[in-house]
Amino acid sequence: MEYTNLGRTGLSVSRLCLGTMNFGPETSEPDSHAIMDRALEQGINFFDTANVYGRKLGEGVTENIIGRWFAQGDGRRDRVVLATKVYNRMGEWPNEQGLSARHIVRSCEDSLRRLQTDWIDLYQMHHISRTTPFEEIWQAMETLVAQGKVLYVGSSNFAGWHLARAQESADRRNFLGLVSEQSIYNLMNRFVELEVLPAAEQYGLGVIPWSPLQGGLLGGAIRKLAEGSASRSRNEHATRLLAENRAAIEAYEKLCADLGHDPANVALGWLLTRPAVTAPIIGPRTVQQLDATLGALTVEFSAETLARLDELFPAPGKGGPGPEAWAW
Repeated sequence: MEYTNLGRTGLSVSRLCLGTMNFGPETSEPDSHAIMDRALEQGINFFDTANVYGRKLGEGVTENIIGRWFAQGDGRRDRVVLATKVYNRMGEWPNEQGLSARHIVRSCEDSLRRLQTDWIDLYQMHHISRTTPFEEIWQAMETLVAQGKVLYVGSSNFAGWHLARAQESADRRNFLGLVSEQSIYNLMNRFVELEVLPAAEQYGLGVIPWSPLQGGLLGGAIRKLAEGSASRSRNEHATRLLAENRAAIEAYEKLCADLGHDPANVALGWLLTRPAVTAPIIGPRTVQQLDATLGALTVEFSAETLARLDELFPAPGKGGPGPEAWAW
C-alpha cells in the first residue's frame, strides 16, 4: 500500500480510502466486518463514513456497524484513520440538521457513541451551510478539538470560494481550519478542476474524490451490460448518462483493454495522478471487489494515455483552472 499525508498535515493515510456507504443497505454486517478486516490486511488505513449512512433516519446504521467492528478490539481502532460527517437531517425537529454549533456538538457526541470510540480523526462538514456563519462553526469545532473528540476538520461538497471563506475565517482565529475537501471527481465529472482543486492546493487541503467511477459508468459498464452483470449502471440517471456518453465510454473500455487494466482501476489510477488528490473513495460491496481495486495502484500512465483520456473526457472549458479555463 502507498501512503501520503492528508493535505498539509502530518497524518499518513492510504492512497485509497474505504467508503462505507454500502454497509447496511447493500452489504450485511458480517460482510462489512470482513471487508474492513481485509482493508487493514491490505494496508488501507483510511475509512470514510457519515452519520446519515444506512438509509434509516436518525439511526446511524453504518456508524453502528463500524462501532461494533471496533469493539472487537485487536487494535482495530488504533490502526484506522476514521472520517465521518455532520450536516444532514438526523431527526424531525428543526435543529437536528445543518451546521449550527448545537447540531455539530450533539452530532459529534452521537457519532462517538455509535462508533464506540473516544475520538474522530477527521470530522467533515457534509455540505455547505448557507445560513450558519463560519465563526459559529469554528467555535463548535474548536471546542471539540480542545476536548480531544475531533483531531482534524474537513469539508465536503464545498465550492472553491467556500473553501477560501472557511479557511480565512479559521486563520483569523489562529485555528488550523480545514485540512481536506471531499468532492465528486472523476473522468466524466471534472468541474472541481476549475476552482476547487486550485483552492485546495493554495490552502493545503487534501482532496478526497467521491464517486470516482461516476456511479459505475467508468467501471466497465458496457461490458457488464453485455454480460448481464451490471447493477449500479442500470439506474435511471446512469442509464441516461451512458446513452449520452456511450461512444466515449466504449472507446474508454477499449483503451483500458489495450492497457491491460480493468476500467475501474484506470479511473481510480487517473485520479491518483491529479494535483491535490489524497485518496479516492472506493465503495466495495464484497471482499472480492475490495481486492480488485488494489490494482489501481499499479496502473502507469504515459503522456499519450493521459492525453487520450483528456480527448475522451475533456475538462471543462479550455481545461485547467479558472479564469484561464474560460478566458484569456
